Amino acid sequence: MASLAFGSNQFMPPGTRLKKKKGVLPLKVVCVDYPRPELDSTVNFLEAAALSASFRGSPRPAKPLKVVIAGAGLAGLSTAKYLADAGHEPILLEARDVLGGKVAAWKDDDGDWYETGLHIFFGAYPNVQNLFGELGIDDRLQWKEHSMIFAMPSKPGEFSRFDFTDALPAPLNGIWAILRNNEMLTWAEKVKFAIGLLPAMVGGQPYVEAQDGFTVKDWMRKQGIPDRVTDEVFIAMSKALNFINPDELSMQCILIALNRFLQEKHGSKMAFLDGNPPERLCMPIVDHIQSLGGEVRLNSRIQKIDLNDDGTVKKFLLTNGSEIEGDAYVFATPVDILKLLLPENWKEIPYFKKLDKLVGVPVINVHIWFDRKLKNTYDHLLFSRSPLLSVYADMSVTCKEYYNPNQSMLELVFAPAEEWISRSDSDIIDATMKELSKLFPDEIAADQSKAKILKYHVVKTPRSVYKTVPDCEPCRPRQRSPLEGFYLAGDYTKQKYLASMEGAVLSGKFCAQAIVQDYELLAARGQRILAEAGSR
Repeated sequence: MASLAFGSNQFMPPGTRLKKKKGVLPLKVVCVDYPRPELDSTVNFLEAAALSASFRGSPRPAKPLKVVIAGAGLAGLSTAKYLADAGHEPILLEARDVLGGKVAAWKDDDGDWYETGLHIFFGAYPNVQNLFGELGIDDRLQWKEHSMIFAMPSKPGEFSRFDFTDALPAPLNGIWAILRNNEMLTWAEKVKFAIGLLPAMVGGQPYVEAQDGFTVKDWMRKQGIPDRVTDEVFIAMSKALNFINPDELSMQCILIALNRFLQEKHGSKMAFLDGNPPERLCMPIVDHIQSLGGEVRLNSRIQKIDLNDDGTVKKFLLTNGSEIEGDAYVFATPVDILKLLLPENWKEIPYFKKLDKLVGVPVINVHIWFDRKLKNTYDHLLFSRSPLLSVYADMSVTCKEYYNPNQSMLELVFAPAEEWISRSDSDIIDATMKELSKLFPDEIAADQSKAKILKYHVVKTPRSVYKTVPDCEPCRPRQRSPLEGFYLAGDYTKQKYLASMEGAVLSGKFCAQAIVQDYELLAARGQRILAEAGSR
């Protein structure tokens, strides 16, 4: 295990001794990251690797397709990356001046970064893990110990852990972690939960998808699982997965997560990115796209989708007055933005009409810099189990770029946020401090009589990932639309990882795959359009 002393940015091999110099304190190891888990031999990783390889190995096109993609979040970046791998020429348009979409971040006047969300990279994200490997940036993930850590509201300042042992295979390591934790669930509750979960473990993906019609709360009751299990564990999980409570969230979402976590030994193991996402994740993708002849343009907002007489896309009109044409067109924006820009005569097409049920969920990301180093925290993601907060982390410990030995920066997800999204930043900070006073009773007081706030940033996303409520699954579109030459990408499109970074990346691969498969059709369409233009 390599130990990293962030203050000096030096790697120290195990057993290294540092000689003391007069008047100089020795380097101190302040946090230790864990080795990358063995993911490369899992079925899902190999399946994802094969899909990636299919683009690199596909026959080179006689005439590369010019593919115009709206949205440089992970879905758009993924679409462009894999199209470039297949020999095509993506032109990626981003409305804002920052890459990343829902993983965007900004630097303030002090040089500190603040982000759209608190992003965790799981072992159960095979396409994301492949993407890091393909870009040669595996070392930018800071893996943490294999645990899930929950705050204890009944015991302010205390935590309860689920520790996954490396000595056991899946699902035994997960079962063992649950059995060893006696602070959150009683043995009777664990037994009832295990019995209730058996159909999902036996039935696999078909059973999981069939539970889309139930909320988490209703499914638990149907299976005879006590409400206290939902209250103790699944309120926190629901808010972490989709920013809403168990009485709204589709059980399919929980079961997909549990399926991955229980069936893959390292599925629930977590990593933090070692810095801000635009530079540490998105820019390497952009560099790759550009190295293969693709383009990425910021400040390029779509104003209108202009159509041909047959209803297919003719060009994108941008707010800066420019126009852009291509052989194929992709919308990789959030579903709410797509719906705003849908041409009027598309809205009644069933493929697009079904999108009405898919609506982004509001979420708020809070960053607070304190005047001291907080002690009651871990080098890990923490589930707050607060009615107002979801997960949080002391980023001054968990993230190399944000490391500070003297002051903590807490990044917190404020959810559910529907009733707070229109409130002032100061109201949100006041409410957050009241909740933090319960998590840090000895260090934080709501009136700042203990730790003082040096500064804060509040990032509001009125429409984030799509709200995974019951009966959404039939409304999620496949990436290939019924209109020739028009495609969709985004975590709301059809793929098995729902609303997540993994889902966004996989949707981009599926979108690129559909375009590569349609090459002959799209090339012929381009020739036909040219011929028609020449005959006028």
